[in-house]
Amino acid sequence: MVEYTREDWQARAAALRLRNQAFIDGAFVNSVSGKVFESINPANGAVLTSVAECDAADVDLAVSVARRAFEDGRWSRMAPGDRKAVMLKLADLIRANLEEMALLDSLDMGKLVSDAVTIDAPGSAHFFQWYAETIDKIYDEVAPTGPGDLALVKRVPLGVVGAVTPWNFPLDMATWKAAAALAAGNSVVLKPAEQSPLSALRLAELASEAGVPDGVFNVVPGYGATAGKALGLHMDVDCLAFTGSTGIGKMFMQYAGQSNLKQVWPETGGKSPNLIFADCEDLEAAADMAAFGIFFNQGEVCSANSRIYVERSIAQEFTDKIIARAQAMQPGDPLDPASKMGAIVSERQLDGIMSFIEAGRKTATLAEGGNRVTVGGKGYFVQPTVFCDVDHSDPLARDEIFGPVVSIIPFDSEEEAVRMANDSIYGLAASVWTDNLSRAHRVAENLMAGTVSVNTMDALSAQTPFGGMKQSGFGRDLSLHSFDKYTALKTTWIKYRT
Repeated sequence: MVEYTREDWQARAAALRLRNQAFIDGAFVNSVSGKVFESINPANGAVLTSVAECDAADVDLAVSVARRAFEDGRWSRMAPGDRKAVMLKLADLIRANLEEMALLDSLDMGKLVSDAVTIDAPGSAHFFQWYAETIDKIYDEVAPTGPGDLALVKRVPLGVVGAVTPWNFPLDMATWKAAAALAAGNSVVLKPAEQSPLSALRLAELASEAGVPDGVFNVVPGYGATAGKALGLHMDVDCLAFTGSTGIGKMFMQYAGQSNLKQVWPETGGKSPNLIFADCEDLEAAADMAAFGIFFNQGEVCSANSRIYVERSIAQEFTDKIIARAQAMQPGDPLDPASKMGAIVSERQLDGIMSFIEAGRKTATLAEGGNRVTVGGKGYFVQPTVFCDVDHSDPLARDEIFGPVVSIIPFDSEEEAVRMANDSIYGLAASVWTDNLSRAHRVAENLMAGTVSVNTMDALSAQTPFGGMKQSGFGRDLSLHSFDKYTALKTTWIKYRT
């Protein structure tokens, strides 16, 4: 990949053509109402573009064309090999436009372009390719029956899938939902977060270029309270896949009960614990990954390891290591390859983070950071922040802050560490650092989390399911298990003469 300077990225950003209309039935269109909302660059507060503000009328239109496309079979009954070829081409198109896709997410929500171009955008291409390869490799079943009976069990697409995705990984989260839903043969109506709709709109255009038929993949940008709610309440949406806050996830569950009892698959909040035991032989690696686990993507990660539990005998040593790494990860221009952390997505989100920090100053010891800063006098930035002497009941250790704020809490025994780690309404992810194999297995088994990473951080792949327990929701993205969300099991029982 070509190495770009800050000036190179700025020049490429200035040359971008931003898609800012809804994408419905294979074409970019204005919202029915004609309304627009502003997409803001959080690195400098500048308006990137005005985006079509979709509402219930636009959702009705998108769902109707998605339903028509599903029922006439242009995608749902396309030969598996042909559907696979289209999705493989889409993966190739994402790779061909890698820098553009990375820039869109960086400009829209403040993430480092260096991360977006090496992690997010290539990952999205990989996931489309991975799901494309599953299409002609998943077999149906023949149930065991007696003579004269043949029972076929088929996995069939549900129909119209609504997807509501968050702003922290705009392209990735759109891909995690759309790739599996499309591979299964569904039509999709995607509502990206209003803070970051640009890469989803470009993805829809690339999907059309790849050969996804008109009406099969639609994008309706807009606000959650209007477009998102309309999808949740729509009587002709068969399934709603959601990633976002726990509170909004609960609302979608209610919308399903108020409408057509659609399946709702929520992947919601997190407050992931990271357990560091004294028998971890490589504390440098543990500290590197702990810093990555909370400061990557400005801490705007649902599975961010924001609670670090450290065995007391090494607590001060480990805390010093985290502080040193925080000092080396000060925020900067997201388009500068030298920057270690980007901008917070919006001033509102930054205000929320700062309210936690200000409250934490009164209840715990602020060991590092804690200040709002600007870059070139502009933007929404905050220093990586480390709190010590945090009581386990403190909101710093209980609530999802969704920013680069970590609490370090000592423990005296394995049982105490596991108890505190599990004492949370969330159960999305957890990490354990130990070189004791028995302890690794034992602690991982006892932690209530959808993914437990041992001697690493936030481990995931296309081959493994991602999702949580408790109020982190029960939806699963990635792996073959994600087809459970987007398909139904249909039995056909045939009786014949023997």
